Formats: sequence, structure tokens, C-alpha cells
Amino acid sequence: MDVQHFERITAFVEARLTPLFDAETGSEKGFGMDDTSRALRALRNAVLEASAVKGLIEQRASAEPATRRVIDQSVEHHWDVLRGIARQWEDHADFRREFKRHAWELDEAPVAAQD
Repeated sequence: MDVQHFERITAFVEARLTPLFDAETGSEKGFGMDDTSRALRALRNAVLEASAVKGLIEQRASAEPATRRVIDQSVEHHWDVLRGIARQWEDHADFRREFKRHAWELDEAPVAAQD
């Protein structure tokens, strides 16, 4: 698991969500106080929060063993959050198989070998 995985899955989900907040497309959703707008904002916030864990990955190499275990757990949890959201678009042309994999499965294969 590396930062690139988080960057790819976050970019994929953001590409699906951003048009929903674009007033130029005629969308009024996301800006109001109706339930749909609130749900869209909550989903976007969950994505942003889960993707913020990228900074922990960079600290992992120099962390003490106990801290490294906590980082690993946090990274796995946040990957699962993003994975669950991304899988709502499994039928999208830009969906990558790596978005279906668990964190430990991503650790087993080099980044270049994954799609």
C-alpha cells in the first residue's frame, strides 16, 4: 500500500462527485439544506477525510514499531472506506480492479503490476 493507491482512488471518487457540485451543469444539489445536498456533502467529507491518511504512509518508514502498527491499522481502515465508496461505480470505465482489493492484497503486488 502506498500513497499512489490513495491518490488514484481519491481521484476516481472525486471525478464522480465533483460534477454533482458544479453549478455550471445546472446542479443545485450539494449547496442547499435538503437531504440530498446534505448527503452529498457528507459523502465528499468522508472521501476527503479518508484520503488525508496519505500523510501517515510517508511517516511509516521512520516510525517506531508500535506507531507503525497504528499507522498500518489506520491506513487499512481508510482504504476500506474509500474502497466501499468507489465500488458504487464498479461498472464505470475508469474503475480499476485495485479499488476492489483489500489493503493487504495491495501490499502483495508491486504498484506497476497493478491496474
